[in-house]
Amino acid sequence: MNEILKVIKGTKDILPQDVHMWHFVEKTAEEVFSRYGFEEIRTPIIEMTELFSRGVGDTTDIVNKEMYTFEKNKRSITLRPENTAGVVRSFIENGMYRQSMPVKLWYKGPMFRYERPQAGRQRQFHQVGVEVFGVSQPTVDAEVILVAINFLKSLGLTDLEVELNSLGCPKCRENFKNELKKVIQPYLNELCEDCNTRFEKNPLRLLDCKVEDCKKIYQKKEIQKVITSDFLCDDCKNHYEELKMYLDKMNVKYAENKLLVRGLDYYNRTVFEIKSKDLGSQNAVCGGGRYDNLVEQLGGSPTPAIGFAMGMERLISLLEERQPNLLDAYIVSKFKTDAFILAEELRGEGLSVDFEMGDRKFVKQLEKASKIAKYALILGEDEMAKNQISIKNLETGKQVTVNRADCVKMLEL
Repeated sequence: MNEILKVIKGTKDILPQDVHMWHFVEKTAEEVFSRYGFEEIRTPIIEMTELFSRGVGDTTDIVNKEMYTFEKNKRSITLRPENTAGVVRSFIENGMYRQSMPVKLWYKGPMFRYERPQAGRQRQFHQVGVEVFGVSQPTVDAEVILVAINFLKSLGLTDLEVELNSLGCPKCRENFKNELKKVIQPYLNELCEDCNTRFEKNPLRLLDCKVEDCKKIYQKKEIQKVITSDFLCDDCKNHYEELKMYLDKMNVKYAENKLLVRGLDYYNRTVFEIKSKDLGSQNAVCGGGRYDNLVEQLGGSPTPAIGFAMGMERLISLLEERQPNLLDAYIVSKFKTDAFILAEELRGEGLSVDFEMGDRKFVKQLEKASKIAKYALILGEDEMAKNQISIKNLETGKQVTVNRADCVKMLEL
């Protein structure tokens, strides 16, 4: 007997009994994002590796450790680990910068990262997110955060926390980086290998380290004093204060977190996370921020931009179980040809209908109908002889017999 082949570690089948939850999240995303003027974009799952090394950043764990990369015809190709870089590439390549600004896009789909599988996190995972191009004012920062909150609320999630920070612009960040390096340098021998690499290439990412020993060092008084210092230039400070003013006006509760830097190199100024109290230590359900330099970095004209992404597996793990959609009707009959014809007639009327294709007994057919349909349409010998159909409401148990021609209008759909 041949060995049974199994799903690859870190990937999962989305089974028929679960897929209705995915449909609910996707439909809610389309409804909420559309109200804010977002249009859906679908980019390829594979992109040139350079897109991510240039866009996401070569100091990130994603690029250094987690990407699925292969060569084809001497070209390096990568399964997308995130979708912002791909959307930016499409924005530039397809000339969207020539449109009236802002350009508002949303997406959904699978991403791929080689990391340790855990609850709500797989090697193939799915994200839903938005990107906005062309507005530098903090009005769009506030709107993007509101879009995320209202989407989560529409899914039924309420136990949420918004964390907020400003990374500043490259100019005002430079002084902060230099001061941070000064106070951290004495501890370099105690830090992990990744932190030693980041120390030279991107000191801000030191604060994103997940190694417990490193996190303890960053809690030292002299390091915390630098981290909590006000390093923003006047323009960045005004941008951040105006954003908070908008959030206050919209009654958005938030907490400022100076350690919040996000895990990707392209962020500047506003960064934010939305967390759920039901997910334990890995509790972020949404992360995003500004990336005003990324369009230019990937070959386009200077264009301000902001966005967020959410892991769909994490979202679904937080949602209350919803009942799958039932069929409108299931035909119970031993007359397969007639049941088949009736099913096609009703499908032609826009109803969802199935019928018994095998040889199950009447009781077993009714049992199946009660699990998957709103109505059982019974086509027995008496009904066949009189050109009638018996309609049983599977919720109430009420049953009536009608002429076949009256079947559709008698279904209380």
